[in-house]
Amino acid sequence: MRLFVLLLAMLGSAGIASAAGTYDLLFHKGSLSGLEASPPAKAGKEPPDTLLYDRVLSAGKKGEAPDSDNIGLQLTGDDNVALILRQGPRMRSLGNFPASVGNPLIMYFLESTLTDVAAQSGGSPFYIRNRIKEALLKDAEVVPVSVHLGDRDIAARKVTLRPLEKDKARDKMGRFAGLALSVTVSEEVPGWLYSLEATVPEGQGTEDAGYRNVITLTDKSEDKP
Repeated sequence: MRLFVLLLAMLGSAGIASAAGTYDLLFHKGSLSGLEASPPAKAGKEPPDTLLYDRVLSAGKKGEAPDSDNIGLQLTGDDNVALILRQGPRMRSLGNFPASVGNPLIMYFLESTLTDVAAQSGGSPFYIRNRIKEALLKDAEVVPVSVHLGDRDIAARKVTLRPLEKDKARDKMGRFAGLALSVTVSEEVPGWLYSLEATVPEGQGTEDAGYRNVITLTDKSEDKP
């Protein structure tokens, strides 16, 4: 994730983000403004999440059940934000970030996806990372969509990147050349990011499963029944 943090700082200072608006849509500054910091934790407990996301990861063999867990975003009183991976009773920190840079979930999503795809494909994570960086600075498919959150429907935009679609080495990537990254965003969604989805199509082999990494904002919180 450190390289995407570096990319965020570098592009923000260079003003390159205006290219097709793709970067601005995904790394939206001020996306956490208006959210209240989590109240202090009760004795012996973690502080409640400001935002909670469900994650479903399918990266195994065909027929295997996907993994599911949650990611909590905790906005603290010192203008920082923490991402916490919750797997049943287990919790693991995914990092701490300044709230001013926007919602750091996008950085975790991109970095974890490229790590998974590199491991499955046997390709270089550095090569895949560079293709994703390039895609962030190019035109992207943006379509209007409607999402449901809580008790209402919300107008949103779905941004889709295909970083390996026209790559010179796509023939060597096989089915992984079909990697698609889709992020649904809206001003009306707390934290700006409603859903983040990475997909790779299935292969022809009996064990050649596809890849799917989906993170979706919920209207649940840790202290609700």
